[in-house]
Amino acid sequence: MKEGRGLSGGASLIDLIWLLLFLVGLITAMLTGRVEQVTQAVLGGAESGVALSIGLVSVIAFWLGLMNIAEKAGMVEWLARKLRPVAKFLYPSVPVDHPAMGAILANMSANILGLGNAATPLGLKAMQELQSLNTDKQTASDAMCTLLAVNTASITLIPTTVIAFRLQFHSKDPTAIVGTTIVATVIGTVCAIILDRLFRAWSKRGGRR
Repeated sequence: MKEGRGLSGGASLIDLIWLLLFLVGLITAMLTGRVEQVTQAVLGGAESGVALSIGLVSVIAFWLGLMNIAEKAGMVEWLARKLRPVAKFLYPSVPVDHPAMGAILANMSANILGLGNAATPLGLKAMQELQSLNTDKQTASDAMCTLLAVNTASITLIPTTVIAFRLQFHSKDPTAIVGTTIVATVIGTVCAIILDRLFRAWSKRGGRR
């Protein structure tokens, strides 16, 4: 019940912030005589959003289809086997034969291949399995914090969504960002792992004090 109230309170705060932003913008438009421009911008933005969403459906479906073929061909399982030594290093407290390790490996593989739709439920499954190993149910374990950090800043080889956006806007070379994406996500992942280790060590020192 406490968790439910916390989530509800957070959602209400976000709704309040958006409402305040809307009211401030509307009042400013009324005071400056630009209500008509605001109305046109709102309607134009909504129209552009719908058009963009419809245009992205076919592109994203194509890329997700290719990724699904790769998954069915066993690429995700092969990558998971290759990532097992890395997972052992990142999650030393998780037994190798525990279902949590399997979910973690599947989540890492899906993220690397750009399978965001598959990575999300796998990440949730991994968190659920890690919670079963957690001795303090009210506090996230080291492994859970590591999973959150690695999943958020995951290395991505094929940025499917960004490529789809670039195709939608008629980019001459929609896949040109693949190289820079790999570099950026590698740096992000390394930084996430380093900070995770530093905060973990700092937290343990604070606990001993």
